[in-house]
Amino acid sequence: MDYLIINPPRVYPYRPLYQSLKRVIDLTLCVVILPFAIPLFLLCSIAILLGSGRPIFYIQKRIGKGGKPFLIYKFRTLETVDEEKQTYTFMKAYIRGEIVQNENSESTFKPELNQRIFPVGNFLRRTSLDELPQVINILKNEMSFVGPRPNVPWEVDEYHPWHHERLEILPGITGLAQINGRSGISFDKLVRYDIKYIENQNLDLDLKIIWGTFKSVILSKGAG
Repeated sequence: MDYLIINPPRVYPYRPLYQSLKRVIDLTLCVVILPFAIPLFLLCSIAILLGSGRPIFYIQKRIGKGGKPFLIYKFRTLETVDEEKQTYTFMKAYIRGEIVQNENSESTFKPELNQRIFPVGNFLRRTSLDELPQVINILKNEMSFVGPRPNVPWEVDEYHPWHHERLEILPGITGLAQINGRSGISFDKLVRYDIKYIENQNLDLDLKIIWGTFKSVILSKGAG
């Protein structure tokens, strides 16, 4: 099922030259990092096998540009790959802007992922190396280095109409929202950052986001 945008895009400016240059930069960055990425692929794969066994990769359906579904690739970081069922309630409420409470507490409920993340997986998440296989998605032109983070289908089901504007461009490994709080902001605010990026996207902004992401990862700011 495609989650197609029924109405014409409201915020996406048509910039064919920029889009072509962005694709060239994506492919160039892939070529540049491949000599470093291949050894990291092998090391991460061996570490996951030794630390938790198979499978090495976590493959999940996500919703991309224009509502088209695709399979995203990540290194597995959880003891169980059944992450969707564990986070289903929280993520649907998060997207709706609701606060989910623990049964016997006034605190906001969040899935206790740390109990299910194995040690190597924790390192991969803190360093964002679990996202490395998404280079494959970039080569397949399903993603870009910079763009809105893609959601899974049942999260898109909870979108308000204006949330669909973030589906107007290719999703990315990182974006404006990720350097302004990452997992520590509301979904509405995250989408506003995505729309702001779509309205103002240019190569200079892309480079600033990539650099900001690098600094954020190094400082482990907002990781989660």
